[in-house]
Amino acid sequence: MKINSIPNLANFSGTILIPVFESAEKNQRVNTFNDIEISAKVFSAKKDTHYVVEKSNTIHLFIGLGKTTDYKSIKTIFRRISAKQKELFSVNLALVLPEQVDDNQVEAMISGLILGTYNLGHFKLDKKSHPFLDTDFTLNLVSASDHLAAAKKGLKIAKAQLSVYELVNLPPNTVNPKYMATWAKDSGEKYGFQVDVLGYEASKIAGLGAFLAVGKGSENEPQFIIMNYSPKQPVENSKHIGLVGKGITFDTGGLNIKTAGMLHMKCDMAGGGAVLGAMQLIADLQLPVQVTAIVPCAENSVDAKSFLPSDVIQSYSGHSIEIIDTDAEGRLVLADGLSYLIKNYKPDYIVDIATLTGSSVATLGFECGALFTNNKEMAEKLQQSGDAIGERLWPLPLWDVYKSDIESDIADVKNYSGKPVAGAISAAKFLEYFTKEHKAWAHLDIAGVAFGDDEFAKSKHATAYGVHLLTKFIENL
Repeated sequence: MKINSIPNLANFSGTILIPVFESAEKNQRVNTFNDIEISAKVFSAKKDTHYVVEKSNTIHLFIGLGKTTDYKSIKTIFRRISAKQKELFSVNLALVLPEQVDDNQVEAMISGLILGTYNLGHFKLDKKSHPFLDTDFTLNLVSASDHLAAAKKGLKIAKAQLSVYELVNLPPNTVNPKYMATWAKDSGEKYGFQVDVLGYEASKIAGLGAFLAVGKGSENEPQFIIMNYSPKQPVENSKHIGLVGKGITFDTGGLNIKTAGMLHMKCDMAGGGAVLGAMQLIADLQLPVQVTAIVPCAENSVDAKSFLPSDVIQSYSGHSIEIIDTDAEGRLVLADGLSYLIKNYKPDYIVDIATLTGSSVATLGFECGALFTNNKEMAEKLQQSGDAIGERLWPLPLWDVYKSDIESDIADVKNYSGKPVAGAISAAKFLEYFTKEHKAWAHLDIAGVAFGDDEFAKSKHATAYGVHLLTKFIENL
């Protein structure tokens, strides 16, 4: 795709997108464009409406934005237009920007248009390509102001999110730990960050016992992915950011096998996918910060070699863990990821992200992720970053009164409280145990927002939640 700025529509042929804000005066004629007059009775520019006019072999597609709108709404509106009106598009498209739009709104429009190209039917014989994916496709911005940089940023955001859509939606017999490791290496080579991968033997030598325990029952070898991004032009006194993402490529529950919901457990690597996508985007945007990211990838399967309930395993930190439930496996790989990150890289800020608990879904539903941190600055910046782009977070407590939930008689700590309440909190307390009391650590439980239902597919599918949120947070530090 190419994105250009043009001063006007002289000699233009193709499809013209005309976003329109709703007027406060209901009887006022909403728009006159290229001698096209549209009555408010026909098209008032209410949010989520559109109106099509063909004139002189040119398609004019008027898009209603409502009176006021936010980033996520704009992105969804334009994704809907791109996905559901693609028969109106050719390889030449003009987007006429209203005078009052700002860069963030332009960024959202472009991201939405690109996300609308996604097709979930990866394995269908008859898979039609979107016109925007044609190598000759050009998007022309028509505006009195220069929004080209914002548009190109929107394209990069969407490309990273599309990558994560694919990672999370592909089946587990495609996306196994080695697939994710190869994906990371390819992305690092393309976008400019270093990738190292510890396989089974290297992980064993390193002492990543909790991580390896989870993958014992699978024929697919676990992969401990380590990524490092350094800016070409570092800024003095810039912070070092650490990211950790849960990369369980499929979760049967292990010997505590799941009795419901296993169909969707290919999404249990969505936190790791978000970190991989964020690293792509951070490098693509050339952010002036150092970022180290770890994605421990394993498959939690059922086999004679699977780890057992009541096992006591050793973690990278040196602490022993009593296994109460093999289905509380994500926190085990994250524990080793956090410990490895802190010991070897000493980042100033740490964020881990995972589809960790059904408890977070029971608490917050499908509208936002759960945020755990004792650092007020991080809490505020993470929430502000999420609110700005529609990837919302809400804080839950990390009070020490919950420590008893993870106390073990036989080991240093146990991996599951065994209680039917406060599951997301006790999981967060377990992770906190392995942070060595780091002063700037946050945990994001995204079980309710990483994979869900919407208008763009008949079945549950990836949202790429976290890719933009993590990047926005880092930009705002």
